[in-house]
Amino acid sequence: MSGAQEFDVDARTEAPLHGSEVAVLRGVLAYQRDTLRWKCSGLTQEQLAQQCPPTDMTLGGLMKHLALVESQWFDHWFRNAGFAPPFDGIDWAVTEDDWEFESARDDTPEELRTLFDEAVCRSDAVVDEALSRGGLDVESALKSPKTGETFTLRWILVHMIEEYARHNGHADLIRQSIDGQTG
Repeated sequence: MSGAQEFDVDARTEAPLHGSEVAVLRGVLAYQRDTLRWKCSGLTQEQLAQQCPPTDMTLGGLMKHLALVESQWFDHWFRNAGFAPPFDGIDWAVTEDDWEFESARDDTPEELRTLFDEAVCRSDAVVDEALSRGGLDVESALKSPKTGETFTLRWILVHMIEEYARHNGHADLIRQSIDGQTG
């Protein structure tokens, strides 16, 4: 099977060292997203499904998981628009927690990259719209089930950076175990 398209690490988005809070937050998030694209680039479907024990995580699973997380935070929590396809067709009440990780092994590199890129594009459009309405303090449509409070766009962006940074650490280890690539 063909491998996913290559990602030119030299073209990876760099966050501005100076700028507005919005520019820095969006720049850091774009950098983290590009890091995942890089870690998953140029691999076959089999390689994207390869595990690095003791974890059962895979690079393909991470791509699909983070596409879900994008939809979860920006489509569901922030806009209350439900989940984007294919996540909208899943009955999460009865589906196993790791569905996106498990199902990713059946997806081609191209399908995973398209799913991920489309999720990021939708999220960026949500952020653009929210910023035009009031900036980083715009509140989510839904409230936290833990606190009963809304989430601000600022909080969601910081949380997304945290989510990507955590999973990019996993991606580093998995990628190195597949073909030795580090960086």
